[in-house]
Amino acid sequence: MSTKRTTLKQLAAKAGVSPTTVSLVLNDVSGSNISEATRVRVRSIASEFGYVPSAAARSLVSGRTQTIGILLCQADLLLVDRFVPPLLYGLDQVAHERGYHLLVESIDVAADDAYKELVRARGIDGLIVLDPRPTDVGLVRLIREQFPIVTLGKVFGEDPYRVLADNEGGMRRATEHLIGLGHERIAHVTFSPRGFTGTDDRLLGFRKAIEAAGLMFDPELVGEGAYSAESGAVAMRRLLDRDRSFTAVTCGNDTIAVGAMAALDDAGFGIPDDVAVVGFDDLPIAPYMRPPLTTVRGMPVETGRRAMSILASLIDGEAPSERVVLMPTPLVIRQSCGTKVAGATASSG
Repeated sequence: MSTKRTTLKQLAAKAGVSPTTVSLVLNDVSGSNISEATRVRVRSIASEFGYVPSAAARSLVSGRTQTIGILLCQADLLLVDRFVPPLLYGLDQVAHERGYHLLVESIDVAADDAYKELVRARGIDGLIVLDPRPTDVGLVRLIREQFPIVTLGKVFGEDPYRVLADNEGGMRRATEHLIGLGHERIAHVTFSPRGFTGTDDRLLGFRKAIEAAGLMFDPELVGEGAYSAESGAVAMRRLLDRDRSFTAVTCGNDTIAVGAMAALDDAGFGIPDDVAVVGFDDLPIAPYMRPPLTTVRGMPVETGRRAMSILASLIDGEAPSERVVLMPTPLVIRQSCGTKVAGATASSG
């Protein structure tokens, strides 16, 4: 039996049609005015010979590369952030179902042409942007050109399709819970430098809860992390150097909370007896920390799946049913905040 690959021309000759007709049928190109009988015949012969169109052929006919760009505005997220891997898993699940490949890239947001260069050089069909800077000029330009984009964050002045965690509401509920336990001096450690929408929204939720309770928002009680547990420890040590009067701390994510709790322990503070701690994301490690971490539950896999489904619809020329999807962020209560209830889940409303 020959091992040579069957060619498009050979299939066309066997089916009694032109190579162009075979290509249009096998790549399922709409509007090509080919009868159903011809389509059935071509597909049957292609199946008989085990013919599969090459990626290059599909791209030439459809104008698509079947590639989705996943853009990280901070490359080091892949090294230290534990929310991103399950998010990528959710994105990949739907991409695989829809026949797309993922291209993960980081970008220099300071370069105005960086986004266009990514689209031009990489030949992607659509783009998902994780935690964009809200005033990113290059991203704004692509949105206005109506390139298929879904953002996992806000873009000021624009209205892209986006999937957002309820960052503000989740952190507000976490802070209100601590206030309800009697805490009045509460610190906050961000999970990244300010200027990214997820970070800024969580800080805003913290501040709103403080002020709504009639307490004073003290900027000196806000520390800045940089994604890693180490940065959480550094930020906590700096907070302790400035002010040791706080009795609770909300952390921008669980990774930051790991470092903050280590720094508190090193400084001789008991958790939660001296300082109550709350995180954000509810990573798999959270219930196994000592004490188990009270945290706000994120939905990374579901977020990824939702974002990719919306983007696939945009690429197909369809209008998704929702322009903005807000993912719920319920509070999961464990012992690190001082509440004697394990695994309870507070309302996300």
